[in-house]
Amino acid sequence: MTNPDPYLRGHGDTRYRVSHYDLKLTYKVAANRLEEKAQLYVEIAEATNRIDVDLHGLRVSKVFLDGRPAKYRHRGQRVSVDVGDRVPGNRFLLEFRVSGKPGPVPGVHGTAGWEELTDGSMVGSQPHGAPSWFPCNDDAADKATYRIEVTTEPEYHVVANGTLTDSTRSGATTTWTYVMDRPMAPYLATVQIGPYQTQRRRASVPVEVVHPQGLDVGRGTAFERQGEMVDLFCDLFGPYPFAEYRAVIVDDDLEIPLEAQGLSTFGRNLVEPEWENERLVAHELAHQWFGNSVTGQQLKDIWLHEGFACYTEWLWSDHRRKRGDGASVQERAAEHHAALGPTPEGSTLADPGMEAMFDDWVYKRGALTLHAIRALVGDSAFFDLLRSWTQEHAGATVSTDDFEAHCLRWAGSAGDQMDALLDAWLHRSEVPELPEVSDRG
Repeated sequence: MTNPDPYLRGHGDTRYRVSHYDLKLTYKVAANRLEEKAQLYVEIAEATNRIDVDLHGLRVSKVFLDGRPAKYRHRGQRVSVDVGDRVPGNRFLLEFRVSGKPGPVPGVHGTAGWEELTDGSMVGSQPHGAPSWFPCNDDAADKATYRIEVTTEPEYHVVANGTLTDSTRSGATTTWTYVMDRPMAPYLATVQIGPYQTQRRRASVPVEVVHPQGLDVGRGTAFERQGEMVDLFCDLFGPYPFAEYRAVIVDDDLEIPLEAQGLSTFGRNLVEPEWENERLVAHELAHQWFGNSVTGQQLKDIWLHEGFACYTEWLWSDHRRKRGDGASVQERAAEHHAALGPTPEGSTLADPGMEAMFDDWVYKRGALTLHAIRALVGDSAFFDLLRSWTQEHAGATVSTDDFEAHCLRWAGSAGDQMDALLDAWLHRSEVPELPEVSDRG
């Protein structure tokens, strides 16, 4: 089997890795028409004479290998490219010319990927939507750097991952260029196109809120304290892992927000100053550390993203409590513990199954697992544990086994207790008793 993730059959190829993507897109918004030149800098990982590249719904017109035409076959959402006899360590440049009307990729949890908006487009690819808009090795563990260039009509503002290095108008189009110089999983690559404007937020790193013209996202909204959130989470989890952060609010309603590397996307329905909205603002920001910088190697490790982001909601609530308008972490934990039943038959937090991976119990049981660890080791050791986790694995992929080993290193003389705790929360069905921690000072 060359597919790297059993939860995502038909995606990814272990025979090669991609170190860098250079994507040049020309996009017409009204027609939803994309023309693209995609360059993949490839290194062979397993001896082979063929590799499979993921691409859904777009037409391939040409493929070049180190500048020369290559033989290929495009069936379904796999482009099989003949690369000659290759051994591990061989490197080459693949270039694809593709075009068409991009649309999302169907899957167990619905569609994901490129999506048309009322006026513009967005990309939300978790967990399988990256092939909707560029040829890729759709494997979360195959991280690469990116350069994303988008040419479109000048009335639209474009946001993509990383640092905006250029925005140049030429005649009837404007070209926007972004560079993400930190390793990024394909599903975290994104493009956001709309009639947007930006507001900056004061924080220790550059923070912007990108929003439709005329939509208030300032004082008295869920995004009022976006900069303050960034600084608090830097204190709790360690330095912000990327060069900047953007919250993008599209001019359509969205059922849920979506994280990407260096930015998150929200619907305009999530702007009102309600706890249910503000917790999502905190949740998506937390993914910059837990999910984007430190990424689960396989989808079964999703609790390492969602449990951590859910616990961050409770930490933000506790921070608000100090201003008189939030619940403590312990109160949030008790609320969700009371509603949490045993895991479904055949599932555990460490391996919930593809169909259940985004179920609410995964989020809440994951957060309660962290709460239990905190109760065992105490506040100082717990936050040191989190900061060392984000620093030691920055830009890398991890597994639940890795996190268990990390916790055992920090447990010291409580190693046996930590081992039992992790086994009960991660590998058993029953819900352990509610752990208790004192309010964080």
